[in-house]
Amino acid sequence: MLANPNNGRLHCPKPSQFLHQQRPKCFLFPNCPRSPCFTSKSKFCNLSLLLPRKSGKGFGIRALAEPGVSTNGPQGYPPPYSVKIPVGDRHILVETGHIGRQASASVTVTDGETIVYTSVCLADVPSEPSDFFPLSVHYQERFSAAGRTSGGFFKREGRAKDHEVLISRLIDRPLRPTMLNGFYHETQILSWVLSYDGLHSPDSLAVTAAGIAVALSEVPNSKTIAGVRVGLIGDKFIVNPTTKEMEDSELDLLLAGTDNAILMIEGYCDFLPEEKLLQAVEVGQEAVRAICNEVEALVKKCGKAKMLDAIKLPPPELYNHVEEIAGDELVRALQIRDKIPRRKALLSLEGEVLTILTEKGYVSKDVALGGSETIPDIFEDEDEDEEVVVDGEVDEGDVHIKPSLRKSTPLFFSEVDVKLVFKEVTSKFLRRRIVEGGRRSDGRSPDEIRPINSKCGLLPRAHGSALFTRGETQSLAVVTLGDKQMAQRIDNLVGVDEWKRFYLQYTFPPSCVGEVGRNGAPSRREIGHGMLAERALEPILPSEDDFPYTVRVESTITESNGSSSMASVCGGCLALQDAGVPIKCSIVGIAMGMVLETEEFGGDGAPLILSDITGSEDASGDMDFKVAGNEDGVTAFQMDIKVSGITLPVMREALLQAKNGRKHIIAEMLKCSPPPSRTLSKYAPLIHIMKVKPEKVNLIIGSGGKKVKSIIEETGVDAIDTQEDGIVKITARDLASIEKSKAIITNLTMVPTIGDIYRNCEIKSIAPYGVFVEIAPGREGLCHISELSSNWLAKAEDAFKVGDHIDVKLIEVNEKGQLRLSHRALLPDTDPEKASAKQPTGDAKDVVGSQETSDKGLPKKMISIRKGDLAENISSPKNNTAENTLLPQKKFIRRLVTPAKDRPNINKDKTKKSSSEVVNSVSSNGENTLVNGEANIG
Repeated sequence: MLANPNNGRLHCPKPSQFLHQQRPKCFLFPNCPRSPCFTSKSKFCNLSLLLPRKSGKGFGIRALAEPGVSTNGPQGYPPPYSVKIPVGDRHILVETGHIGRQASASVTVTDGETIVYTSVCLADVPSEPSDFFPLSVHYQERFSAAGRTSGGFFKREGRAKDHEVLISRLIDRPLRPTMLNGFYHETQILSWVLSYDGLHSPDSLAVTAAGIAVALSEVPNSKTIAGVRVGLIGDKFIVNPTTKEMEDSELDLLLAGTDNAILMIEGYCDFLPEEKLLQAVEVGQEAVRAICNEVEALVKKCGKAKMLDAIKLPPPELYNHVEEIAGDELVRALQIRDKIPRRKALLSLEGEVLTILTEKGYVSKDVALGGSETIPDIFEDEDEDEEVVVDGEVDEGDVHIKPSLRKSTPLFFSEVDVKLVFKEVTSKFLRRRIVEGGRRSDGRSPDEIRPINSKCGLLPRAHGSALFTRGETQSLAVVTLGDKQMAQRIDNLVGVDEWKRFYLQYTFPPSCVGEVGRNGAPSRREIGHGMLAERALEPILPSEDDFPYTVRVESTITESNGSSSMASVCGGCLALQDAGVPIKCSIVGIAMGMVLETEEFGGDGAPLILSDITGSEDASGDMDFKVAGNEDGVTAFQMDIKVSGITLPVMREALLQAKNGRKHIIAEMLKCSPPPSRTLSKYAPLIHIMKVKPEKVNLIIGSGGKKVKSIIEETGVDAIDTQEDGIVKITARDLASIEKSKAIITNLTMVPTIGDIYRNCEIKSIAPYGVFVEIAPGREGLCHISELSSNWLAKAEDAFKVGDHIDVKLIEVNEKGQLRLSHRALLPDTDPEKASAKQPTGDAKDVVGSQETSDKGLPKKMISIRKGDLAENISSPKNNTAENTLLPQKKFIRRLVTPAKDRPNINKDKTKKSSSEVVNSVSSNGENTLVNGEANIG
């Protein structure tokens, strides 16, 4: 046996050093222009004959320690190695051999004080052959990296957050095109943020760290990748800007690629022209090239030999058999315009190919291909029944080939290989039809857009709704408006709570492609497509000052045949207008595709750019480039390359063709019938904004929030939101409840002045030391027992009870804002001698009292003049505020002003008027805005 006595694993002689090469194609027969050189004999030993046969998983061999790789470290590990790589205006530090030495490869990348650790591991046993590379990526931000602890109950990190999922996709998307076909060992990339300084973003570091780790590992790949972020401040492009610099940036572009091509871009901007985007991509490509060149030197020193011997491709002669059997029928099937009939025709044709090959003895459903050996029981995985969801970049409608169990001995070809080859041949025929015939599956030319139809207002109870249909892709967009309580809270490493007042949620049910599938929590793809559409629409939203609502957009894909995320952009824009959101302009999105190697099919060799691609064109093409914006600029873009990469000239052509497509779509959306209403729905909540003094906010909230809760219960509003700067937002379903709560808040926050007099105030409660009197709705003060009467009282209950109404005067405001009131100060003095001997205090009542006392000896005419002055003083609106009201003693009013029988009516009218004037004068000073009515579209 060739068993290694050290660890019991099988040893294989050293493979040749891995050379960088383009991703091999699956067409291996001579007349297929996409096939690489093929050799039937392998220099690697085949140990399948030495192992017992068993039905189950296939078998591949992993290389052990390779000669030429340094093993001078402890226990045979390679020694630690580090290198500094210039990126932008600073360096990043790459270290390997320090942490995670049992992984296939692991690195730490440091920028400032931000450290990202990434490891790559692969399974010892290959999984069943399939049409996608078995790669999974998991990125996590540890709260300990910023000196924090998770706010959850368990105080540890749980399921991945949305932004962690998005970064995992950023790592996965550029790596997948560089993986070689035929390698079926499950590969896992784990990335953690171990330290975060708040300045240097970890996402671009994580992409670079993953690319370096894969390059150092045994996983066969064609190129080393790296990633950078590009910002635009003024007219200057900055590579890997800090978070502070990004606050002033007009562009947020994350780019990944190799030393000579672009593999992935994703970015958001505020209506930048296409030429600016191309300049940013060029700057980013230069930075990526410099990183990749440095990594190549690192790989030569520390890299492991690649597992090229584990690559298993279908036999080349199988391609000829499939073309001979299905060629003519395949051409006819691809001419079917509708997606579902075409898919059923292709499935039927695939079954016919399998049947014919089985009848000829080339393949049996009970027998599988040799070369997929089994292994002893010691290699079985205990968790083999666990479902693994691979985050592949395959758009909607693309059918994956489900692996089937392999059996013991073959006849010739396996059923899985036949399916893989049939899919490759179908892709080849589709590409040939587009290049040679100039027509796509649905009969369109390369730059033609599918028919567009849209309607708004189809859901009467929703705040806004739109149905956008483009060909066989359809999005139902619904907008919901709410207050701050509906905002989405984001937990991040910085520790500052972030609230999103606009978010878009994308749903892709299996029914939209006519299939049965999983329906539950949003998938990684759904999260990614939703974020792309959200960031595309964000620049056209009004500011919070102009439109204080929280806006939620739901996009449910009801039909799908490509470009559903861009349909969400178009449908979401129409739904926002239907909900009355005053957007700045209309935004649309389009997905572009590409056939790169046109010379294979008689073309001139130039890449062929396709506008508004379908699902089959996405799966069989070489590019998926989504662009959103208007006629003047771009707001969001995302590009994924499925081959070795594209160059800047190709990208420039795709951007210009996408601009023409956006113009056409905007013109078609203007034909929407029925059109968007552009006004708030009667079912949408009303939001009233008012301004109070910041120091008065606590009066609205109350102890433990009791006051604001009582106002909500009393008035029936939905919510009252207060801010530290004194902004108060009242959310309600009707105007009447807003007015009630506004009056209470106005009276709560008014600034009382010592000497103010309040009439007909209700006693709310009685305490042993006095009574609490409500001088205005929601505003109470204490009238001490000594201030209740001019005579001595043992108990307040002896003279008053709850519900009585009395007149009070404000005599003190303490530092806490609590009010001290007096009823005794307004009572007539029953002892004339004490009254005449009383010294004036400077109060208005003392002035009037002394003045009227001196009137006793005046002529009757002079007394009537005094009477007129007094009446004018009482009735004049400008003098009727609480601080300016002049109130004489009751005995003088009775004798000089009016008969006793008329006095109660006068006082009653005067009290009502005075109370109204106090409320109106305070509320008129506030800055109140009611958001309702017409929504203007810029």
